[in-house]
Amino acid sequence: MPKKLLKRFFPSPEQVQRKRSLRFLSPLFSKPNLWHVNRRAVARAFLIGVFTAFLPLPFQMGIAAFLAFYINANVPISIGLVWISNPVTIPPIFYATYLLGAQILNADPLDFNIELSIDWVLNNLADFWAPLFVGSLVAGIFLSVIAYFAIHLVWRRHVSKAWEKRKRLRQQRALQSD
Repeated sequence: MPKKLLKRFFPSPEQVQRKRSLRFLSPLFSKPNLWHVNRRAVARAFLIGVFTAFLPLPFQMGIAAFLAFYINANVPISIGLVWISNPVTIPPIFYATYLLGAQILNADPLDFNIELSIDWVLNNLADFWAPLFVGSLVAGIFLSVIAYFAIHLVWRRHVSKAWEKRKRLRQQRALQSD
């Protein structure tokens, strides 16, 4: 993974500490991996961010930050990945996880018309909550583990290609100097 690209998109610890409204985050600065862009911290961030994005719960960014702090993952990347589930992608993601959960629980998927209201959610919550939650957990765990190992694989491949490129350049320079 290109470190420079990732560092460009996320704030540095110093930038966060300078903002008065974010000073409560000062414990985050005691662990260096929470801000560093390295293979392990980024892979853990993908594990946490993707998993949390699939949870059908409010405050996903807070959950991701909390987990990143305790698992020693990159906090900005963990929080940023939560936005996989955004207002545009939430309906298809949660419908797919509901269907997955219904299949896992051997329940027939309900045929319901969704209304965007608190009353509809409160009246129908018992009907769809269990399949949605089970499907979301299974999909979140599965996809986050895939993301974790994919980051390790991509990162190692990127590093080995960079080493090969440097080796070729050194050989070319050695041939030119002879």
